[in-house]
Amino acid sequence: MEWEIVIGLETHTQLSTQSKIFSDSSTRFGAEPNTQANEVDMALPGSLPVLNKGAVERAIQFGLAVGAHVAPLSIFARKNYFYPDLPKNYQISQYEIPVVQGGSISFFVDGVEKTVNLTRAHLEEDAGKSLHEDFTGPHGESSTGIDLNRAGTPLLEIVSEPEMRSAAEAVAYARALHSLVVWLGICDGNMQEGSFRCDANVSVRPKGQKEFGTRSEIKNVNSFRFLERAILFEARRQIELIEDGGTVVQETRLYDADRDETRSMRSKEDAHDYRYFPDPDLPPLVIAPEWIEQVRAAMPELPRHKRERFEQALGLTAYDAAQLTMDRDTSDYFERTAAALPNGQAKLAANWVLGEVSAALNREEREIGACPVKPTALASLIARIIDGTISNKIAREVFAAMWSGEQGGDADAIIEARGLKQISDTGAIGAMIDEVLAANPAAVEEYRAGKQKAFNSLVGQVMKAAKGKANPQQVNDLLRQKLG
Repeated sequence: MEWEIVIGLETHTQLSTQSKIFSDSSTRFGAEPNTQANEVDMALPGSLPVLNKGAVERAIQFGLAVGAHVAPLSIFARKNYFYPDLPKNYQISQYEIPVVQGGSISFFVDGVEKTVNLTRAHLEEDAGKSLHEDFTGPHGESSTGIDLNRAGTPLLEIVSEPEMRSAAEAVAYARALHSLVVWLGICDGNMQEGSFRCDANVSVRPKGQKEFGTRSEIKNVNSFRFLERAILFEARRQIELIEDGGTVVQETRLYDADRDETRSMRSKEDAHDYRYFPDPDLPPLVIAPEWIEQVRAAMPELPRHKRERFEQALGLTAYDAAQLTMDRDTSDYFERTAAALPNGQAKLAANWVLGEVSAALNREEREIGACPVKPTALASLIARIIDGTISNKIAREVFAAMWSGEQGGDADAIIEARGLKQISDTGAIGAMIDEVLAANPAAVEEYRAGKQKAFNSLVGQVMKAAKGKANPQQVNDLLRQKLG
């Protein structure tokens, strides 16, 4: 039987406020346990929550960025459950009326654009953290510690529709979402610190069946690689279980990266299990149209708008435009490079940013903000290709020298010092071609017999004689002339 995977993601995005969502405790990461938790976070009797305006504004930004409806009135609810690192025994979240409703995220998978619709995005508080490993109590006994520093950290939980049909699609969606929240500045995107965590809802069904299968939820996956592996394992587990006559049960599972497997954590609760009801300590959240417009006016140019501009004004392909707008730093780097070149050369700038620059950054695991070749320097190198001073091949050699800081990273100085100027003198190139033809009569005859490979071989011989510095187009043109 042919099976289809059905995937929806719930993403917990930690908002970039300096204080928590309902208290003035710091959200700074890495502090000593329980040094950033006050009476509200610890749920001491008599303490009352006060909503953080900055968290709401970040939710509004996200809603505008994904084309969603920002609710003029939304409600905070109590989600009731017991866990040691949740002192109130309930989490303040949103249920029936979330702040952000609908919207969509577009991304590319294998060069094909796909759009996934969003169900909602709601504000909520994070829980604390249980410390199970290498933790001992006051008498040396094996224990579990509770750190409430994270309790009350503002989260925007973003819920997708179950519209993804492969692990690759889910990862591409998650990357696009991650890129967007970092672009907006509403989240730092640090997955190692838990700022961006995904829960994957995975089910399988026979190909062509409309009804969804029973889903399992894989909790708190904090890397794109692990997300893909967890989904692949879980889908395979469910298919094998069904084919062996078993039944998939609705449950919450954890992904074990060391064993590359998911394992059962608890039975999956439904909404009624949490006994949601409006939080009596928090009034409804009212967002006036004027507030939305203030937030909109302060937002950066959105990735989708910049993509459209790159395509329409600069002539880039949809794919190149999408790659260049995956993050703001890359987008800015490209724009500054293209701005320093003659009109009509943006495609060449895009090729270099997505090609040589990206490859060099990946090799050294650097962000583009730490690129040693600045945009104006890259533009000066590209300009030497445009005016015929050097070939593309030689330009890559010059780029490597610029990267290492040779001649202060100046392209012209490197070209001069290394004697890399392209030979464009037709007389000099013609003389080299004559020597190559005289030395390779067999290849000449093969070409005249209709073998194109022979022509390519002769071009290679000429370029070798010129030490790669001859103008390739002139070599091709003169060679064809001489071969008749």
